[in-house]
Amino acid sequence: MSAMPRGIRNNNPGNIRLSGVKWVGQAFGADPDFVTFDKPENGIRAIAKTLYSYWLDDGIHTIRGAIYRWAPATENNSAAYAADVAKQVGLGPDEFTGLNPILHDLVVAIIAHENANYAYDAGVIEQGLSLAGFETNEPQGTAAA
Repeated sequence: MSAMPRGIRNNNPGNIRLSGVKWVGQAFGADPDFVTFDKPENGIRAIAKTLYSYWLDDGIHTIRGAIYRWAPATENNSAAYAADVAKQVGLGPDEFTGLNPILHDLVVAIIAHENANYAYDAGVIEQGLSLAGFETNEPQGTAAA
């Protein structure tokens, strides 16, 4: 039996790298490169907060723009990643879009891409988005950690 993907083991399904950001639910983990969260819902919250930062603070409004920022070409095949995620979301990678209508599907697609098609139960996704403050599908301003 194969080991669970790193992002699932770390409750960090977006594979968010360690940085100076102190995330809600960040826990001590043995991974020297990636954040470990106390539960997957807080990892999902972090994905949503990061994506909102891209849209609201950085002016990114396409899946390609978000994925190239999320998974830089210096470390990833960003073009293939963006194409895969866009297909899962049902948009072209360069379609200009607001985040609210696609947030749920974009988060699910990033998790699947980052974790060998792993999928959480819908309730886990919804709880993570709710923790991020986006259950109402209304932007909440700047996306703080």
